[in-house]
Amino acid sequence: MSAFASELAAKIVEYIRLRRSLGYVFQVQAATLQAFEKFVRRCGHDGPLTNELAVTFVLACDVTPTIRARRYGVLRRFAEYLSVFDGRTEALDPRALPRSRAIPPARILSDEELTRLLMAARTDAGARSLPGFTLHAMLGLLASTGLRSGEALRLDRADVDLERGLLQIRRTKFRKDRLVPLHITTSRQLRSYALERDCAFPRTKSPAFFVSSRGRRLSPSTLSTAFRQARARAGLDGDRPRALRPHDLRHRLSVRTQGRSDGEEGHVTLFRGRCSNVETRTRLVVEDVPK
Repeated sequence: MSAFASELAAKIVEYIRLRRSLGYVFQVQAATLQAFEKFVRRCGHDGPLTNELAVTFVLACDVTPTIRARRYGVLRRFAEYLSVFDGRTEALDPRALPRSRAIPPARILSDEELTRLLMAARTDAGARSLPGFTLHAMLGLLASTGLRSGEALRLDRADVDLERGLLQIRRTKFRKDRLVPLHITTSRQLRSYALERDCAFPRTKSPAFFVSSRGRRLSPSTLSTAFRQARARAGLDGDRPRALRPHDLRHRLSVRTQGRSDGEEGHVTLFRGRCSNVETRTRLVVEDVPK
């Protein structure tokens, strides 16, 4: 390992510690910097950090142009920090990899397509797969409340009040907390799920409300794999520019509430964790919305 690589690794650790001490979660950014440090170590670069080195690293990643631009931005801000300690560090060009502002349209399911997806979710794909009743209950919750999938994964049993029909969403995007009301039919389905879960796992292994086939909290990767399998069984892969995602169920609720009275639409917007319905309309790009 070159002296530059050793110094770079130490400064990356210090920089990550500094950003987290300021209150940033800094998980994705830290992973980018750690991958960059490994890249420098593999290629034997002996310094300094240059624009060419940063661009070479970013372009070597098999990701979308927007993610490349984000990773380059992480390196650019780190380079500003590193230049305090190493005067040879180049100032990275903020226009080297412009971020694309094009947002692929969300996939908005019809009632019939949503029913097919929920039925497919209920079907277990195998003994080691996510239990069908867990995926079925989670997707139903996402579709009826507009929760983000990460918010549903982080739900603890203490956060779900089925007697009052309320969810406590904690430390979500921008570290906000909020209460989300449940429709009576959603509460009924979640109560049914909780009974099945407790029957399958009588000894609690995790405080999580939604559990995996081992009785522990679901991971994002497990949910992604199970959702992809359910989507294929439901015949929803099709020829689309963007595959259906759990997050599209959140967009579906937005579409269904557009056109209601401002007061009612505003309440739904706040329950979804947004500041205003104007922000929701601005971010939502819809194609072929089913009637």
